[in-house]
Amino acid sequence: MKRITSAGLSLTAAVIALAHGSMAHAATQAAAEAQRTAPDADAETMSSTDIVVTAQKRSQTLIDVPQSVSVISGDLLEQQHATSFADYLKNVPNLQLVQGTPGQGRLVLRGVNTGGVASTVAVYVDETPFGSSTALANGAELAGDFDTLDIARIEVLKGPQGTLYGASSLGGLLKFVTNEPTTDQIEGKVLGGVEFTDGGKASYRGAAMINLPITDTLAFRASGSYRKQGGYIDSIGTAASRVDDDFNDLRNYGGRASLLWKPDSRLSVRLSAVLQNLNVDGAPSVVEADPRTLKPLYGGLTLSEYLPSFSDVKYRLYNGTIDYDFGFATLTSATSYGEQLQSLRSDYTANLSAALAGPYSDLLESFGLPRIPQNNAAFDQATESRKWTQELRLASNGGGFLDWLVGGYYTHEKALISQQLNLVEPGTLTPIPYPLELVQYDLRSRYEEFAGFANATLHLSPWFDVDIGGRYSHNRQRADQVTDSVLLGSSNIGDLRSSDNVFTYSVAPKVKFGDRASLYARVAKGYRPGGPNVVPAGAPGSTPTTYDPDTVTSYELGFKGETADGTFGLDASIYHIDWNNIQLAAVVNGFGINANGRGANIDGAEIAATMRPTAGFVTSVNFALNDAKLSGDTDPLVVGAVKGDRLPFTPKYSISVNADYQWALGGDATASIGGSIRSLSGQSGNYDPVYRALYGHFARVPAYEVIDLRAGLSFGRYAVNAYVDNLTNVAGITATQALTANGLFRNANGALGTGVIRPRTAGVSIAVGF
Repeated sequence: MKRITSAGLSLTAAVIALAHGSMAHAATQAAAEAQRTAPDADAETMSSTDIVVTAQKRSQTLIDVPQSVSVISGDLLEQQHATSFADYLKNVPNLQLVQGTPGQGRLVLRGVNTGGVASTVAVYVDETPFGSSTALANGAELAGDFDTLDIARIEVLKGPQGTLYGASSLGGLLKFVTNEPTTDQIEGKVLGGVEFTDGGKASYRGAAMINLPITDTLAFRASGSYRKQGGYIDSIGTAASRVDDDFNDLRNYGGRASLLWKPDSRLSVRLSAVLQNLNVDGAPSVVEADPRTLKPLYGGLTLSEYLPSFSDVKYRLYNGTIDYDFGFATLTSATSYGEQLQSLRSDYTANLSAALAGPYSDLLESFGLPRIPQNNAAFDQATESRKWTQELRLASNGGGFLDWLVGGYYTHEKALISQQLNLVEPGTLTPIPYPLELVQYDLRSRYEEFAGFANATLHLSPWFDVDIGGRYSHNRQRADQVTDSVLLGSSNIGDLRSSDNVFTYSVAPKVKFGDRASLYARVAKGYRPGGPNVVPAGAPGSTPTTYDPDTVTSYELGFKGETADGTFGLDASIYHIDWNNIQLAAVVNGFGINANGRGANIDGAEIAATMRPTAGFVTSVNFALNDAKLSGDTDPLVVGAVKGDRLPFTPKYSISVNADYQWALGGDATASIGGSIRSLSGQSGNYDPVYRALYGHFARVPAYEVIDLRAGLSFGRYAVNAYVDNLTNVAGITATQALTANGLFRNANGALGTGVIRPRTAGVSIAVGF
């Protein structure tokens, strides 16, 4: 904390000077402010005082929120043709994505990551939390990557959000805010595009949106999209198996619909539905790399695939939100039901088929059981999460000494993980008949949470506020496991239970310098639920049967400010995070479990600066510095990490620069050009005790830079855009697999599986609006 405190004194002095300068010039800049024309105001002079967010579950301007919040507008998403997590990382300092396959991604904010299977970043769509709250349904690896068509904005809240958003928001929260239906007028848009990837197949996209006023009080809005992303990884297999170029195709399609009824100024009822499918050939979409250098093997992006694999993910989300204004306060009821369903097939041939037909067969034969023939091994898994939530809150309508909010929350989640090992004839998908099940595993779990929360902002003076919040949460979990197979044995383990009681809080004083600058401090606590470990009844007594919650306490000092004419804005923060009792994925006594380690410390700083030096020219610079390390040892045979090890996939620094220039061509025609560069320092790969035992350290992910370029023409209702992503065609690494599985090397020839960013891609899109 000493370094943070010293840095904080310097930052405080600097930003107070900036704020003082801003206020001193406010009078002389007022005339210039008034002269800004309406057409320019939206495109060229949008500032933090104009941006309204719902980070604290009430509408506030961005500069009034006493915590670090990044906002990506829908216009910017469209301008940068951003359709998934990977496309807008460059706009948010300290946001990382660990991903080997689309639809299977782990979000990381401010380095809060140890590679476990429970989320540290919560995902919301409007009022709805999405995804599993527990470690029993792979929530961390299945973050909801929703299509961004017709999104109003994305809000990224950094630091723990346990007070207002509850469990599994240790690192922060990513919130999709969709466009509401409007009764003002009919609106619509149609767009289409094509892309070409270096060394891969062509890609296509089509999408449409419509807004329909039905009556003066009722409106309907809907959108739909289809995207076919061509593959770029080659399957090399063996001479006896399928060889497929560019096999990792992605099909992402779905739609969103919303009905809004506002019979008067007091009552609002909104019903929404989201349906989206992400179907990927190749599960996972990783490439084989030299385990020591992490460079791709065999002269390109390849994977030894012996049988076709896939990953299909379905999102289903339904919400009803009712707001009623009593005058002094507004009552909000949000009822939601969500489903996240994944089915996948992974190719286990490289590391399991020989053992099944060899040593395992020898063992079976010794018990009088038939041998397993030569085979290809297919591992099939279904993961299902079904979640009901209900939130009821009452929030004051503002004004006076106190703004307040009180509420209650309930969630009920059911989950299933079902796994099978199936044998097929080499080079085909023809099943090999075998009289016994080799692997059949079913894990059913249930999670319930009850919570009450409150938040208050005390306006102690025109220039000084204090924001205080607290939340009490109680959760209970139950799990049942059934195995019936040769390799796992037969067991029925039921009624495994756990429960937690947790209090989280936040305190954030804020000093305001006029209406364009503020200095805040924030202390906040977040938590992630513990749960039961499902282990056989005969497991050794040293095998943990439960794991505990882990918590973070974050200390943050930040500044938000801009010049009076909006040409320069700055959002800067420094922070220290104490992460205690961290949850880790581990293997104890041969059983995969969730375990608790000691802790980690994270010290960091973020700067987001926006400059508008002249009309039409906007530049943003995002910088993040992170020193994220374990503060205690873990079991060297279980996790392999020791005190001082960096947290996985947390670069020590990252920087991105985005610049765009737009100018008039005459009439209603405009042109634009722009570009982005994102640079990441070297990172540590996932914790892997086998890798460390072999090489003395965890995988070392090299630093890399990604450059994107874009240009466009607009003619009133028509727009044409062209772009090149990953201009220099770098193979930046986004994930590392464990080197072994089932006690054997996971990939052929001891290769390490790594996720990589998409190669150089050039595309063009056309949009028509009305």
